[in-house]
Amino acid sequence: MGFIAFLKTQFIVHLLIGFVFVVSGLIINFIQLCSLLLWPLNKQLYRRVNCRLAYSLWSQLVMLLEWWSGTECTLFSDEATVKTFGKEHVIIILNHNFEIDFLCGWTMTERFGVLGSSKVLAKRELLYVPLIGWTWYFLEIVFCKRKWEEDRDTVIEGLKRLSDYPEYMWFLLYCEGTRFTETKHRISMEVAESKGLPKLKYHLLPRTKGFTTAVQCLRGTVSAVYDVTLNFRGNKNPSLLGILYGKKYEADMCVRRFPLEDIPQDEKEAANWLHKLYQEKDALQERYNQEGVFPGKQFKPPRRPWTLLNFLFWATVLLSPLFTFGFGVFASGSPLRILAFLGLVGAASFGVRRLIGVTEIEKGSSYGNQEFKKKE
Repeated sequence: MGFIAFLKTQFIVHLLIGFVFVVSGLIINFIQLCSLLLWPLNKQLYRRVNCRLAYSLWSQLVMLLEWWSGTECTLFSDEATVKTFGKEHVIIILNHNFEIDFLCGWTMTERFGVLGSSKVLAKRELLYVPLIGWTWYFLEIVFCKRKWEEDRDTVIEGLKRLSDYPEYMWFLLYCEGTRFTETKHRISMEVAESKGLPKLKYHLLPRTKGFTTAVQCLRGTVSAVYDVTLNFRGNKNPSLLGILYGKKYEADMCVRRFPLEDIPQDEKEAANWLHKLYQEKDALQERYNQEGVFPGKQFKPPRRPWTLLNFLFWATVLLSPLFTFGFGVFASGSPLRILAFLGLVGAASFGVRRLIGVTEIEKGSSYGNQEFKKKE
Protein backbone atom coordinates (compact mmCIF):
# COMPACT_ATOMS: atom_id res chain seq x y z
CA MET A 1 0.00 0.00 0.00
CA GLY A 2 1.43 3.39 -1.02
CA PHE A 3 1.57 6.35 1.33
CA ILE A 4 -1.35 8.16 -0.34
CA ALA A 5 -3.45 4.98 -0.26
CA PHE A 6 -2.56 4.60 3.42
CA LEU A 7 -3.66 8.18 4.19
CA LYS A 8 -7.02 7.54 2.54
CA THR A 9 -7.78 4.86 5.13
CA GLN A 10 -6.97 6.99 8.19
CA PHE A 11 -9.79 8.25 10.39
CA ILE A 12 -8.02 11.52 11.24
CA VAL A 13 -7.81 12.35 7.52
CA HIS A 14 -11.51 11.62 7.10
CA LEU A 15 -12.22 13.84 10.09
CA LEU A 16 -10.25 16.72 8.59
CA ILE A 17 -12.10 16.35 5.26
CA GLY A 18 -15.37 16.33 7.18
CA PHE A 19 -14.30 19.39 9.18
CA VAL A 20 -13.58 21.32 5.99
CA PHE A 21 -16.93 20.32 4.47
CA VAL A 22 -19.00 21.11 7.57
CA VAL A 23 -17.37 24.42 8.50
CA SER A 24 -17.21 25.67 4.92
CA GLY A 25 -20.85 24.63 4.55
CA LEU A 26 -21.90 26.63 7.59
CA ILE A 27 -20.00 29.64 6.27
CA ILE A 28 -21.68 29.23 2.89
CA ASN A 29 -25.10 28.92 4.54
CA PHE A 30 -24.46 32.16 6.43
CA ILE A 31 -23.50 33.94 3.21
CA GLN A 32 -26.64 32.54 1.61
CA LEU A 33 -28.70 33.92 4.47
CA CYS A 34 -27.16 37.34 3.89
CA SER A 35 -27.83 37.04 0.17
CA LEU A 36 -31.57 37.12 0.86
CA LEU A 37 -31.16 40.90 0.91
CA LEU A 38 -30.64 40.68 -2.85
CA TRP A 39 -33.97 38.98 -3.55
CA PRO A 40 -36.23 42.08 -3.49
CA LEU A 41 -33.60 44.12 -5.36
CA ASN A 42 -32.49 41.67 -8.05
CA LYS A 43 -33.93 38.15 -7.93
CA GLN A 44 -31.83 36.87 -10.81
CA LEU A 45 -28.60 38.14 -9.24
CA TYR A 46 -29.59 36.38 -6.01
CA ARG A 47 -30.05 33.15 -7.96
CA ARG A 48 -26.70 33.44 -9.76
CA VAL A 49 -24.90 34.12 -6.49
CA ASN A 50 -26.50 31.11 -4.82
CA CYS A 51 -25.68 28.84 -7.74
CA ARG A 52 -22.02 29.59 -7.16
CA LEU A 53 -22.25 29.25 -3.40
CA ALA A 54 -23.94 25.86 -3.79
CA TYR A 55 -21.25 24.84 -6.26
CA SER A 56 -18.58 25.66 -3.69
CA LEU A 57 -20.18 23.17 -1.26
CA TRP A 58 -21.37 20.36 -3.55
CA SER A 59 -18.16 20.32 -5.55
CA GLN A 60 -16.32 19.15 -2.43
CA LEU A 61 -18.29 15.90 -2.59
CA VAL A 62 -17.68 15.64 -6.32
CA MET A 63 -13.97 16.12 -5.58
CA LEU A 64 -14.07 13.05 -3.34
CA LEU A 65 -15.55 10.97 -6.15
CA GLU A 66 -13.36 12.27 -8.96
CA TRP A 67 -10.01 13.07 -7.36
CA TRP A 68 -9.93 11.26 -4.00
CA SER A 69 -11.36 7.89 -5.04
CA GLY A 70 -10.60 8.26 -8.75
CA THR A 71 -13.99 6.80 -9.71
CA GLU A 72 -14.54 6.74 -13.47
CA CYS A 73 -17.88 7.72 -15.00
CA THR A 74 -18.65 6.62 -18.56
CA LEU A 75 -21.64 7.83 -20.57
CA PHE A 76 -23.43 5.64 -23.11
CA SER A 77 -25.38 7.86 -25.47
CA ASP A 78 -25.22 9.48 -28.91
CA GLU A 79 -23.30 12.54 -30.03
CA ALA A 80 -26.40 14.63 -30.66
CA THR A 81 -27.57 14.09 -27.08
CA VAL A 82 -24.17 14.78 -25.52
CA LYS A 83 -23.91 18.05 -27.46
CA THR A 84 -27.04 19.34 -25.68
CA PHE A 85 -25.63 18.75 -22.17
CA GLY A 86 -25.38 21.98 -20.20
CA LYS A 87 -27.11 23.97 -22.93
CA GLU A 88 -30.79 23.54 -22.02
CA HIS A 89 -33.19 23.18 -19.09
CA VAL A 90 -34.03 19.50 -18.62
CA ILE A 91 -35.75 17.00 -16.34
CA ILE A 92 -33.53 14.09 -15.31
CA ILE A 93 -35.00 10.68 -14.46
CA LEU A 94 -32.50 8.49 -12.58
CA ASN A 95 -32.86 5.04 -11.05
CA HIS A 96 -32.49 5.02 -7.26
CA ASN A 97 -30.58 1.83 -6.47
CA PHE A 98 -27.28 3.02 -5.00
CA GLU A 99 -26.08 5.11 -2.07
CA ILE A 100 -24.00 7.35 -4.33
CA ASP A 101 -26.30 7.57 -7.36
CA PHE A 102 -26.80 11.27 -6.58
CA LEU A 103 -23.03 11.78 -6.53
CA CYS A 104 -22.60 10.19 -9.96
CA GLY A 105 -25.32 12.52 -11.20
CA TRP A 106 -23.53 15.49 -9.65
CA THR A 107 -20.21 14.65 -11.29
CA MET A 108 -21.94 14.78 -14.67
CA THR A 109 -23.60 18.11 -13.85
CA GLU A 110 -20.19 19.45 -12.78
CA ARG A 111 -18.47 18.37 -15.98
CA PHE A 112 -21.14 20.12 -18.04
CA GLY A 113 -21.27 23.26 -15.88
CA VAL A 114 -24.67 22.95 -14.19
CA LEU A 115 -23.82 21.60 -10.73
CA GLY A 116 -24.66 24.80 -8.88
CA SER A 117 -28.01 25.19 -10.63
CA SER A 118 -29.09 21.53 -10.40
CA LYS A 119 -32.47 20.94 -8.74
CA VAL A 120 -34.30 18.05 -7.15
CA LEU A 121 -37.75 17.21 -5.82
CA ALA A 122 -36.71 16.42 -2.24
CA LYS A 123 -38.42 14.91 0.78
CA ARG A 124 -39.28 17.57 3.32
CA GLU A 125 -37.27 15.90 6.11
CA LEU A 126 -34.07 16.97 4.34
CA LEU A 127 -34.99 20.63 4.80
CA TYR A 128 -33.96 20.29 8.46
CA VAL A 129 -30.61 18.61 7.75
CA PRO A 130 -27.79 21.15 8.19
CA LEU A 131 -25.81 22.05 5.08
CA ILE A 132 -27.77 19.81 2.71
CA GLY A 133 -31.29 21.01 3.39
CA TRP A 134 -30.26 24.55 4.24
CA THR A 135 -28.32 24.99 1.00
CA TRP A 136 -31.24 23.56 -0.97
CA TYR A 137 -33.64 25.99 0.69
CA PHE A 138 -31.70 28.97 -0.65
CA LEU A 139 -31.57 27.28 -4.07
CA GLU A 140 -35.39 27.18 -4.19
CA ILE A 141 -35.47 23.40 -4.12
CA VAL A 142 -39.01 22.00 -4.06
CA PHE A 143 -39.64 20.04 -0.84
CA CYS A 144 -42.58 17.69 -0.40
CA LYS A 145 -44.07 15.41 2.25
CA ARG A 146 -44.81 12.75 -0.38
CA LYS A 147 -48.52 12.89 0.37
CA TRP A 148 -49.98 14.22 -2.84
CA GLU A 149 -53.10 15.69 -1.25
CA GLU A 150 -50.87 17.90 0.92
CA ASP A 151 -48.08 18.43 -1.60
CA ARG A 152 -49.98 19.34 -4.74
CA ASP A 153 -50.20 23.13 -4.30
CA THR A 154 -46.70 23.41 -2.81
CA VAL A 155 -45.10 21.44 -5.64
CA ILE A 156 -46.95 23.31 -8.38
CA GLU A 157 -46.08 26.69 -6.87
CA GLY A 158 -42.43 25.71 -6.40
CA LEU A 159 -42.08 24.43 -9.96
CA LYS A 160 -43.72 27.48 -11.50
CA ARG A 161 -41.26 29.72 -9.65
CA LEU A 162 -38.45 28.08 -11.61
CA SER A 163 -39.92 29.02 -15.00
CA ASP A 164 -37.66 32.09 -15.30
CA TYR A 165 -34.51 30.56 -13.79
CA PRO A 166 -31.52 32.43 -15.30
CA GLU A 167 -29.07 29.49 -15.56
CA TYR A 168 -29.49 26.14 -17.24
CA MET A 169 -30.82 23.70 -14.67
CA TRP A 170 -31.07 19.92 -14.52
CA PHE A 171 -34.12 19.02 -12.45
CA LEU A 172 -33.63 15.55 -10.97
CA LEU A 173 -36.58 13.24 -10.32
CA TYR A 174 -36.38 9.89 -8.55
CA CYS A 175 -39.70 8.66 -9.87
CA GLU A 176 -39.51 5.50 -7.75
CA GLY A 177 -39.88 7.77 -4.71
CA THR A 178 -37.38 5.89 -2.55
CA ARG A 179 -34.30 3.68 -2.86
CA PHE A 180 -34.68 0.15 -4.12
CA THR A 181 -34.75 -2.64 -1.52
CA GLU A 182 -36.08 -6.17 -1.85
CA THR A 183 -38.91 -5.45 0.60
CA LYS A 184 -39.99 -2.31 -1.22
CA HIS A 185 -39.72 -4.09 -4.55
CA ARG A 186 -42.00 -6.92 -3.39
CA ILE A 187 -44.63 -4.46 -2.18
CA SER A 188 -44.28 -2.35 -5.31
CA MET A 189 -44.87 -5.34 -7.56
CA GLU A 190 -48.00 -6.19 -5.57
CA VAL A 191 -49.21 -2.72 -6.48
CA ALA A 192 -48.33 -3.34 -10.14
CA GLU A 193 -50.28 -6.59 -10.12
CA SER A 194 -53.30 -4.95 -8.48
CA LYS A 195 -53.30 -2.24 -11.16
CA GLY A 196 -52.67 -4.54 -14.10
CA LEU A 197 -49.28 -2.97 -14.84
CA PRO A 198 -46.28 -4.94 -16.16
CA LYS A 199 -43.93 -6.00 -13.38
CA LEU A 200 -40.40 -4.65 -13.16
CA LYS A 201 -37.35 -6.68 -12.17
CA TYR A 202 -34.81 -3.98 -11.31
CA HIS A 203 -36.96 -0.96 -10.44
CA LEU A 204 -39.83 0.02 -8.22
CA LEU A 205 -43.09 1.06 -9.83
CA PRO A 206 -42.67 4.75 -10.78
CA ARG A 207 -44.88 7.26 -9.04
CA THR A 208 -46.37 9.38 -11.75
CA LYS A 209 -47.78 12.45 -9.96
CA GLY A 210 -44.47 14.24 -9.48
CA PHE A 211 -43.39 13.54 -13.05
CA THR A 212 -46.62 14.59 -14.75
CA THR A 213 -46.83 17.73 -12.59
CA ALA A 214 -43.21 18.67 -13.36
CA VAL A 215 -43.78 18.20 -17.08
CA GLN A 216 -46.95 20.31 -16.99
CA CYS A 217 -45.47 23.12 -14.88
CA LEU A 218 -42.11 23.31 -16.67
CA ARG A 219 -43.43 22.93 -20.21
CA GLY A 220 -42.14 25.95 -22.09
CA THR A 221 -39.08 26.14 -19.83
CA VAL A 222 -37.70 22.61 -20.04
CA SER A 223 -36.61 21.38 -23.47
CA ALA A 224 -36.28 17.67 -22.84
CA VAL A 225 -36.31 14.74 -20.45
CA TYR A 226 -33.04 12.84 -19.98
CA ASP A 227 -33.54 9.26 -18.90
CA VAL A 228 -30.44 8.05 -17.03
CA THR A 229 -29.87 4.41 -16.08
CA LEU A 230 -26.91 3.89 -13.76
CA ASN A 231 -24.92 0.77 -12.99
CA PHE A 232 -21.49 -0.13 -11.61
CA ARG A 233 -19.07 -2.54 -13.21
CA GLY A 234 -18.29 -5.74 -11.40
CA ASN A 235 -21.71 -5.73 -9.74
CA LYS A 236 -20.32 -3.31 -7.13
CA ASN A 237 -22.57 -1.56 -4.62
CA PRO A 238 -20.54 1.51 -3.63
CA SER A 239 -21.10 3.71 -0.60
CA LEU A 240 -20.05 7.21 0.44
CA LEU A 241 -17.88 5.65 3.14
CA GLY A 242 -16.17 3.59 0.44
CA ILE A 243 -15.49 6.77 -1.52
CA LEU A 244 -14.08 8.37 1.64
CA TYR A 245 -11.72 5.39 2.03
CA GLY A 246 -10.49 5.99 -1.51
CA LYS A 247 -12.14 2.99 -3.15
CA LYS A 248 -12.31 3.34 -6.91
CA TYR A 249 -15.44 2.37 -8.80
CA GLU A 250 -16.45 2.38 -12.45
CA ALA A 251 -19.86 3.88 -13.08
CA ASP A 252 -21.72 3.45 -16.37
CA MET A 253 -24.62 5.75 -17.23
CA CYS A 254 -26.93 5.22 -20.19
CA VAL A 255 -28.48 8.56 -21.21
CA ARG A 256 -31.41 8.93 -23.58
CA ARG A 257 -32.93 12.27 -24.58
CA PHE A 258 -36.66 12.73 -25.16
CA PRO A 259 -37.83 16.14 -26.45
CA LEU A 260 -40.58 17.47 -24.20
CA GLU A 261 -42.95 17.88 -27.14
CA ASP A 262 -42.85 14.08 -27.56
CA ILE A 263 -44.29 13.56 -24.08
CA PRO A 264 -48.12 13.63 -23.97
CA GLN A 265 -49.74 16.66 -22.35
CA ASP A 266 -52.65 14.64 -21.01
CA GLU A 267 -51.86 13.52 -17.44
CA LYS A 268 -53.03 9.94 -17.90
CA GLU A 269 -51.16 9.53 -21.18
CA ALA A 270 -48.01 11.07 -19.64
CA ALA A 271 -48.27 8.58 -16.76
CA ASN A 272 -48.52 5.71 -19.26
CA TRP A 273 -45.47 7.13 -21.05
CA LEU A 274 -43.53 7.01 -17.77
CA HIS A 275 -44.55 3.41 -17.09
CA LYS A 276 -43.38 2.44 -20.57
CA LEU A 277 -40.09 4.26 -19.94
CA TYR A 278 -39.48 2.19 -16.81
CA GLN A 279 -40.12 -1.01 -18.72
CA GLU A 280 -37.41 0.14 -21.13
CA LYS A 281 -35.11 0.97 -18.20
CA ASP A 282 -35.66 -2.54 -16.86
CA ALA A 283 -34.66 -3.97 -20.25
CA LEU A 284 -31.53 -1.79 -20.24
CA GLN A 285 -30.55 -3.15 -16.82
CA GLU A 286 -31.14 -6.71 -18.02
CA ARG A 287 -28.93 -6.11 -21.04
CA TYR A 288 -26.21 -4.58 -18.86
CA ASN A 289 -26.28 -7.58 -16.53
CA GLN A 290 -25.90 -9.95 -19.48
CA GLU A 291 -23.38 -8.02 -21.62
CA GLY A 292 -21.63 -5.70 -19.13
CA VAL A 293 -22.32 -2.61 -21.25
CA PHE A 294 -25.18 -0.34 -22.20
CA PRO A 295 -26.08 0.32 -25.86
CA GLY A 296 -24.73 3.47 -27.46
CA LYS A 297 -21.42 5.17 -28.04
CA GLN A 298 -19.13 5.59 -25.03
CA PHE A 299 -18.12 9.06 -23.83
CA LYS A 300 -15.80 9.97 -20.96
CA PRO A 301 -16.20 13.70 -20.26
CA PRO A 302 -12.91 14.92 -18.74
CA ARG A 303 -12.92 15.92 -15.08
CA ARG A 304 -12.29 19.59 -14.46
CA PRO A 305 -9.79 21.03 -11.94
CA TRP A 306 -12.28 23.38 -10.25
CA THR A 307 -13.57 20.87 -7.71
CA LEU A 308 -10.05 20.13 -6.49
CA LEU A 309 -9.03 23.80 -6.44
CA ASN A 310 -12.17 24.72 -4.52
CA PHE A 311 -11.47 22.08 -1.86
CA LEU A 312 -7.82 23.11 -1.55
CA PHE A 313 -8.94 26.71 -1.03
CA TRP A 314 -11.28 25.80 1.82
CA ALA A 315 -8.73 23.39 3.33
CA THR A 316 -6.07 26.12 3.37
CA VAL A 317 -8.42 28.68 4.88
CA LEU A 318 -9.84 26.39 7.58
CA LEU A 319 -7.13 23.88 8.50
CA SER A 320 -4.33 26.39 9.13
CA PRO A 321 -6.10 28.06 12.08
CA LEU A 322 -7.32 24.64 13.30
CA PHE A 323 -3.78 23.27 13.50
CA THR A 324 -2.56 26.46 15.19
CA PHE A 325 -5.38 26.28 17.73
CA GLY A 326 -4.87 22.56 18.39
CA PHE A 327 -1.13 23.02 18.90
CA GLY A 328 -1.84 25.83 21.37
CA VAL A 329 -4.30 23.69 23.32
CA PHE A 330 -1.87 20.81 23.79
CA ALA A 331 1.05 23.17 24.42
CA SER A 332 -0.92 24.78 27.27
CA GLY A 333 -0.87 21.52 29.23
CA SER A 334 -4.35 22.28 30.61
CA PRO A 335 -6.32 19.03 31.03
CA LEU A 336 -9.59 20.94 30.85
CA ARG A 337 -8.73 22.62 27.55
CA ILE A 338 -7.41 19.37 26.09
CA LEU A 339 -10.56 17.47 27.10
CA ALA A 340 -12.75 20.23 25.70
CA PHE A 341 -10.82 20.13 22.40
CA LEU A 342 -11.11 16.34 22.19
CA GLY A 343 -14.82 16.68 22.95
CA LEU A 344 -15.22 19.04 19.99
CA VAL A 345 -13.34 16.58 17.80
CA GLY A 346 -15.67 13.80 18.94
CA ALA A 347 -18.74 15.94 18.29
CA ALA A 348 -17.43 16.79 14.81
CA SER A 349 -16.85 13.09 14.11
CA PHE A 350 -20.40 12.28 15.19
CA GLY A 351 -21.81 15.07 13.00
CA VAL A 352 -19.89 13.93 9.92
CA ARG A 353 -21.02 10.34 10.44
CA ARG A 354 -24.65 11.44 10.71
CA LEU A 355 -24.38 13.37 7.46
CA ILE A 356 -22.92 10.31 5.73
CA GLY A 357 -25.77 8.26 7.21
CA VAL A 358 -28.27 10.27 5.16
CA THR A 359 -27.02 8.44 2.06
CA GLU A 360 -27.08 4.90 3.47
CA ILE A 361 -29.74 2.60 2.06
CA GLU A 362 -30.38 0.70 5.29
CA LYS A 363 -31.04 4.00 7.05
CA GLY A 364 -33.18 5.37 4.29
CA SER A 365 -36.81 6.31 4.25
CA SER A 366 -39.48 3.79 5.20
CA TYR A 367 -41.48 5.27 2.34
CA GLY A 368 -42.68 2.37 0.24
CA ASN A 369 -42.79 -0.14 3.07
CA GLN A 370 -46.45 0.44 3.84
CA GLU A 371 -49.06 -2.06 2.80
CA PHE A 372 -49.73 -1.73 -0.90
CA LYS A 373 -53.35 -0.85 -0.25
CA LYS A 374 -52.12 2.49 1.03
CA LYS A 375 -50.09 3.14 -2.09
CA GLU A 376 -51.20 5.52 -4.78
